[in-house]
Amino acid sequence: MTDDRWLAQALDLAVANVAEGGGPFGAVIVRDGTLLATGQNRVTRDNDPTAHAEVLAIRTACADLGDFSLAGSVLYTSCEPCPLCVSAALWARLDRVVYAADRHDAARGGFDDREFYELFARDRSTWPTAVEAGRHPEAFAPFDAWLSNTERTAY
Repeated sequence: MTDDRWLAQALDLAVANVAEGGGPFGAVIVRDGTLLATGQNRVTRDNDPTAHAEVLAIRTACADLGDFSLAGSVLYTSCEPCPLCVSAALWARLDRVVYAADRHDAARGGFDDREFYELFARDRSTWPTAVEAGRHPEAFAPFDAWLSNTERTAY
């Protein structure tokens, strides 16, 4: 299938999700021409601000594959991923992300993705949520434990 056909599937999921009371976002993950997983926005349905279509598709694909890496895969999504979803795609090591509508379309649709992109470009002191370091003498202890664990799975 071509990019347009996979994008069409993501768009169909998004439209169907609206009809079911969800948000207007859908995503599919594909590897070697095979559908691995789908996702639809469940933020309001599940009262979970992280339940974005892309994140749910990534969670499903990783669980089904038994691997946290989706290297070799492509994420197709109905809309340009917000910063949360872009970060999830990077952590999942996806090869590509292909989207239909962009952040400006999302803003016209009533979603604040564009505002978050703009927020990250500003100084943290201007953010509506304070994000600050709380220094503790044992701050590196979890990393010490990690580095000394010879059974750890590198990622």
